[in-house]
Amino acid sequence: GDCFPCPQEGCPMMGHYADRFPEKLKRVNQKYFLNTAADPPFATWRQKVFIKLSGVKKMRGDINLIFHDTEGNRKEYEVASGDLSQDEIYTKYLDVEMNPKNTKKIEFLWNKTIFTLLWARLGAETVNIIHGEDGHR
Repeated sequence: GDCFPCPQEGCPMMGHYADRFPEKLKRVNQKYFLNTAADPPFATWRQKVFIKLSGVKKMRGDINLIFHDTEGNRKEYEVASGDLSQDEIYTKYLDVEMNPKNTKKIEFLWNKTIFTLLWARLGAETVNIIHGEDGHR
């Protein structure tokens, strides 16, 4: 997360597109970044997520985002777990296995760990997602 967001010319990439960064190729000890997914084609896109909750003041549980693409694939990512509060903004870097250009929708999901409060509800007041200029790293 320390290198996010990428500089204007983009993050130095390894592999096929490394020639886009000719000045950085000349440096000694240049850092390059490569995030991979577990499944082919192994690409991931670093995205910074901000979530502000609404509903009950405090609750124990977890909040996840489910990314859906245009081909019907879906991937779930945990954003926060433990004590949740509507007073906080939850921020996390996710390496999403779906190209932002193919993302159809993003679903907010929360699970509570205390089952005695059956009436308690949580929702997302806002969900903001930021990704690099070309989206991938």
